[in-house]
Formats: sequence, C-alpha cells, structure tokens
Amino acid sequence: MGGWERFAETFLNAKVMERYWPDIVAGLGTTIELAALIVLSGLAAGLALAVLRSFGVRVVNWAIVFVVDLFRALPPLVIIVLIYFGLPSIDVVPSGFVSTWLSLALVLMAFSEEIFWAGITAIPRGQWEAARSTGLGFGETLAHVILPQALRITIPPLTNRTIAITKGTALGSVVAVTEILGQASSAVSNSYNPSPLTLGAAAYLVLFLPVVIFGRWVERKFR
Repeated sequence: MGGWERFAETFLNAKVMERYWPDIVAGLGTTIELAALIVLSGLAAGLALAVLRSFGVRVVNWAIVFVVDLFRALPPLVIIVLIYFGLPSIDVVPSGFVSTWLSLALVLMAFSEEIFWAGITAIPRGQWEAARSTGLGFGETLAHVILPQALRITIPPLTNRTIAITKGTALGSVVAVTEILGQASSAVSNSYNPSPLTLGAAAYLVLFLPVVIFGRWVERKFR
C-alpha cells in the first residue's frame, strides 16, 4: 500500500465516514445553536454594560471595568471548567452545554463591552452638546444620537471578535457537549480511525467559512 493509500485509509475512510456522518451533522446543529446563543447573549450583555457605563457612576464603572478585565484575562477553557466543576459545590449543576454557553458569552460580553465603549467615547463631545441643546435628555441623546453612530463604528472589530470567540464552541467537547468536535472525537474512539475528524473539519468549514467571508464584507462596507 502506497503513501496516498495509507493516508486515504486513515483520514478519508469512506466506510467510516458513511457510518458517522449523521453524528457529525447532529453535532453541527448543536454547534449552530450554541453559537447563536453565545452571540445573542454576549453582544446584548456587552452593549448593556457599555450603556450603563456611559452614565458615569464611578462605583458602577469600577465594577464593570473589573468584571470586563477579569473575563478578558481568563482563558475560555478555564472559565468552562470553573463553571462546570465549580458550581456543583454550591448545589448549582449546569450541563456542559450551559457551561460552555455561559463561559463564551461572558468572554464575548467582556470584549464587546470594550468595543462598544470605545465606539461611544469616539463620538465627539460636540454631538452630545448639540443634542442636549435641542432639549433632548441624556438617555434620548444616547439612544437617538450617540449609539447609532457608535454602533456603525464598532461593527468591523465586533464582527472579527465575535467570529473568533464563537469558534471556541469546540471547547465544549471537554465537558461532553455533543457539538462537532465532541461527536467527531467520540466517533474516532468508536471506530479507531481519525476519518470522523476530517468530517468534523469539513463541518467547521461549512459553518464558519461563510461567516468569515461575511465578516470581510462587513469590514469593507463599514470601513
């Protein structure tokens, strides 16, 4: 058997792929669900913190900065392990799916808050003063004048950061989440052949390559 035949038998085994591709597809569905929850909750929480920070309450701002810096500094895998194995000690028992979702959502919240905050502070002070001079209150100025401009600024960096963090769904395999990598790893253990990992890599490409291309388009659109 030549080198290519050995490679194909090991990584492109058609019989193994045919047997386990339904599991990979099921893992793809779990990954999509997990990624959607992470993006929605992480971005919403980050925007809420940035808006709250704009009110300028010193103690609140200190608390926000501490939380944001904490979750920006901790590796996502460490957070997943702490939530999954640590919370049961206080009688809270999250599933692997919930632990992965909360962990990556918190990381995305931290990074997106800084991006949203940078967008808000990038708007010239004159915009605030002009809006207030027309009789708008602080909240109205923030909602109708500042945020629309700030959000446009933040779209390119936010898109890149969101893509980077959502790819971390693969870390869920550590706590038995049956996403793409979890299903592929289980299939490898059962088949004694790494071909399911090739299927898993293809599934990640199918899922994230269009997202990356869309991210590039967004960058050019809003640059």
